[in-house]
Amino acid sequence: MLDLAGGTTVYLACGATDLRKSYHGLAAIIKLKFKLDPYSRCMFAFCNRRRTSIKILQWDGSGFWILMKRLDRDSFHWPETPDELQKVTLKEMHWLCDGLSLTPKGAFEERHPKIVV
Repeated sequence: MLDLAGGTTVYLACGATDLRKSYHGLAAIIKLKFKLDPYSRCMFAFCNRRRTSIKILQWDGSGFWILMKRLDRDSFHWPETPDELQKVTLKEMHWLCDGLSLTPKGAFEERHPKIVV
């Protein structure tokens, strides 16, 4: 089953990707271009050139899942650095899918309070 737990590692393929690619094409990009294992339990997210579609690939142990979102108007605030892989949290991935940037204004910064003994 698709793992949407908070501890899931999410990687963004920055820049544009040809989203006509399916399972094998996206897995090849992960393995050959980014030197990562597409069969790990990580999520790998890709965006098209116009920034109107996102595809997410994840292996669940028995097969690949592909999630896709296409916008009717506007565009995603996708990182533009080509040929770069960026590690983000699942929360940040939700922000991108909701039309926000990776650092939305007004969002609380995640932190861990110091324990005073």
